[in-house]
This record gives sequence, C-alpha cells and structure tokens, in this order.
Amino acid sequence: MYWRRNTKFVSSKFYKIFDICYKKKIEITTDVEITIEVNPGTVCLSTFQAYQEIGINRISIGAQSFNKNQLKSIGRIHDNVDIEKSIVFLKKINFLNFNIDLMYGLPNQTLQDSLNDLIKAVQLKPTHISWYQLTVEKNTQFYSFTPTLPSEDNIWKIFKKGHNFLISQKYLQYEISSYAAVNHFCKHNMNYWNFGDYLGIGCGSHSKITNNNKSIIRIIKTSSPKKFMEGTYIFKTYKVKNKDKPFEFFLNRFRLLKDIPRETFEIYTGLKENYIRLQINQAIDNKYIKESKKNWILTRKGKRYLNNLLEIFIDI
Repeated sequence: MYWRRNTKFVSSKFYKIFDICYKKKIEITTDVEITIEVNPGTVCLSTFQAYQEIGINRISIGAQSFNKNQLKSIGRIHDNVDIEKSIVFLKKINFLNFNIDLMYGLPNQTLQDSLNDLIKAVQLKPTHISWYQLTVEKNTQFYSFTPTLPSEDNIWKIFKKGHNFLISQKYLQYEISSYAAVNHFCKHNMNYWNFGDYLGIGCGSHSKITNNNKSIIRIIKTSSPKKFMEGTYIFKTYKVKNKDKPFEFFLNRFRLLKDIPRETFEIYTGLKENYIRLQINQAIDNKYIKESKKNWILTRKGKRYLNNLLEIFIDI
C-alpha cells in the first residue's frame, strides 16, 4: 500500500478514515487489498483518481445488468453507458483490478438476456465477476409487489449456461457467486467464507469477533443515520449460541465449494466434531457431502441443493 499526505482529496470522509489509520500508526501490510463498491451512476474520473490516491486498490462496480430495461425494473439510477464509462475511466488511470457485480433471475429476464450481460462483462476484462441470483427480501417493494420472475427451472438453466461460459473464459469459480481471474480471489470475501472475524465501523455495519475461549460475539450497528450521528452506535450485541455455530460455520464454508478440513470445525467454533455427528451422517446419506479421513467434500448434488444441506444444521 502507498500513502500520499498531499492528496487533494482531504475533505473526503474516505481520506479521514485513512488519515486516522496513518496517525494511529495502524500496521497495514504491503499486500493489503482495499476495496470500495461504487454505483456507476455517481462516479467520474476524478473520483477514481482520488480513490487511487489514498490507497484503494480494488473497485467493485455495482452494474447489476447491462440491459437498461432490467436496470429500470429494479430501480437503478444508472444505465449501460454509465457502466462502460466507469470502466473507461478506470483503464485511463491504469486501475485494472476491478470487479463487475451482476445479477440474474431479474424480472422478465430470459436466458439470452443473462448471457448477454456476462458476454458484455467479459469483454470489459474485469479481474473478478460477482454473479448473484436476485432474492426477494422482506420489507422491500419487490416483496410487497412481486414482479414476474423466471421460473426455478429457467433459473437453473441460466446458471448452468452462465457458469459454463465464465469457465470457458478462464474465470475460476471459487465461491457460489464469485468468479475470478487467477490470483484475483477477493481477499475480504475469502475471510468471510472461511468464517474469519471482521469489524464493521459504519452505520448499519456488522462485526464478528472470536474470543480466545472460542465464544463468538456479533455486533450490529444502528441502521439509523440520525441515531448514529447522535452517538448511539450499537443496535445489538449478542453471543452466538453453541447450537447456532454449526449452521453459521457451514453457511460460510460451503460457499467456497472446496473441501473443508474437518479439524477446522473445532478450530473456529470450539465444538467437538461429535456435536454434529448426526447431522453430518444425514448430509452424507442424502449425498450432499462425502467424507474422507481429513475432509468434508461438497458433492455436485450438494452444490445444487445447498440450502437443503444447510437446513440440516439449523437449531441443533
């Protein structure tokens, strides 16, 4: 990482955060990856130059789609021109480590629509592509007024075709929704999915902290900007119960689509393997996973029916 104290970006909240780190002499390794997610409708060349100036070295472009009609249907303020312009700006300053964030299963989206998004993304040569299925959450407009979404069969066809296309273009699937060029796996993603700890310092953020005794503490900051500015930062702090640890562990680890060393379950949760023996046997019987002397291996069926697999570990 590099630092320039004479940056013109002094008034930015981002600079202030980095400046505090500098003054407090927080140790930052030379290979640190600092990512910021941007909306392509709200950035310009000078914005990216400023980010680069203060040490940010990875950009995630919240594209979602290159289809203007589908962008409009999900309430986005940008269009495909904004996305491409953002990437032109990045390349102009030789900022080549960037992610394009896309969604599939959008309202009235066809298989070809989704493939066109991926084709366009690959043409722009990102180092990383995040490709998520749209999920309808409670307390959203989509939940109250659900639009016409592709059927489950069509969703599966979209995923298979899209996955095969990305693999053919030399992108590696290292996580359920993440594809990357060699040596460009997202570092903070890898930390989350490996059930690592993290600190959230902003409004609405979450933290996970594991103590020496393996107790896991979760902290949720208030999502109210007014309360946050008034100094009421914490919404909720709680200790994760033992019965919930297996689900949380596997919810993250199985996303990585790689073998899980059996010893890591106890290392990260503090629980013995026999605590989940019945559930592991059930997952094996259902052919969701296989078990070797050292590892648990996610099967093809387990990848397709991951939610069914994870349900086995709820409320042990």
